Amino acid sequence: MGKIRAHHVRITTFIQATEDEDKVLEAIATFIPDEIDDDDVLFDVDETTGFFGNPIKVVNVEIKRSRAVRKFIDHFRELLSEDDRRYLLENLDEKVDEEGTLYVRFNKQKAYLGEPEIDEGGDTIQVRIKVKAFPMRKEAVVKAVREWLEE
Repeated sequence: MGKIRAHHVRITTFIQATEDEDKVLEAIATFIPDEIDDDDVLFDVDETTGFFGNPIKVVNVEIKRSRAVRKFIDHFRELLSEDDRRYLLENLDEKVDEEGTLYVRFNKQKAYLGEPEIDEGGDTIQVRIKVKAFPMRKEAVVKAVREWLEE
C-alpha cells in the first residue's frame, strides 16, 4: 500500500451552545484509532464567544509522535469512502496549501454516527495533515497524496 508520511495531524471543530459536548467529542473520536495511546493525543478545549455573544467551545486535537501519526494516517484512509476518495482526487489541488498541509472537512453529524463523510458546509470537523515530502513543495505533496489515495 502506498504510504504518505506526515509531521503531525490536527483535528478542529466547534461546539455550539445548542450541541451536546459529549456527542461532538464522540464524533471526533471516530477519527482517532484505538491503537493510539492517550498520551500521544494532545487535546484542548477553549471557550470563546461567538459573533452574537453565544458561548462556543473550540476543540483542538493534535497528534505529533510519528508512530501515532502513522496509525492515524492508516485509519484515516480506511475511513474514506470511494466517493470521498474520488472527491479528494478531483479537488486535491485546492485541498493542499503551499506549506504542504492537506485539509479535509467532515460532516459532524455523520462522524458521530461513525460514518464520516466529506462535507464543505459549516458544521464540520476539520482534519489537517502536515504531509512530509521532498522537496517540500505543494506539487510534491499533491503527488504523494494522489498516489496514496489511488492505491
